[in-house]
Amino acid sequence: MRILAPAKFLYSFLIVLFALVSPYSFAESFMAKVVGVSDGDTVNVLTDKPCNSGKNCKSGKIQYRVRLAEIDTPEKKQPYGSRSKQALSDLVFGRLVKVDTVDTDRYGRLVANLYVDGKWVNAELVKSGSAWVYRQYAKSPVLFELEKDARNNKRGLWSLPEADRVPPWEWRKAKR
Repeated sequence: MRILAPAKFLYSFLIVLFALVSPYSFAESFMAKVVGVSDGDTVNVLTDKPCNSGKNCKSGKIQYRVRLAEIDTPEKKQPYGSRSKQALSDLVFGRLVKVDTVDTDRYGRLVANLYVDGKWVNAELVKSGSAWVYRQYAKSPVLFELEKDARNNKRGLWSLPEADRVPPWEWRKAKR
């Protein structure tokens, strides 16, 4: 099939335009210090980027609330909820992390992958049995393998009785 010159130009233009407006083209990576852990999959980070004013400003620096991508951890009132929070805290609290932004959720939180000392924090939580792979949003096959291994070896939440192992998305739905 032969494409005419103007059509070729338009086709090329559309490809470039799509790349520019793709949600992943806005992904940002930055370094920040973890200053708070809300639960097993949400942290507050403070950047070194200067900030003059605004709702994310804190002592002249930018603060973000970050939700870890592709995973979900037990809610605070669920079995293993406090241990999941502690596992995340042990990995990142007070430490400098790399934040690889994937998206922004409906609550305005950054959805991101976190890295500390070269370790992928999201994966470390799944590997230790402190988190589920969030099936609705997961893209990485590695996470599914890590969860399978944690389940087979009864690590973390997988050591709980089966009745206590309710995925957080199902637990939240039941509480509505």
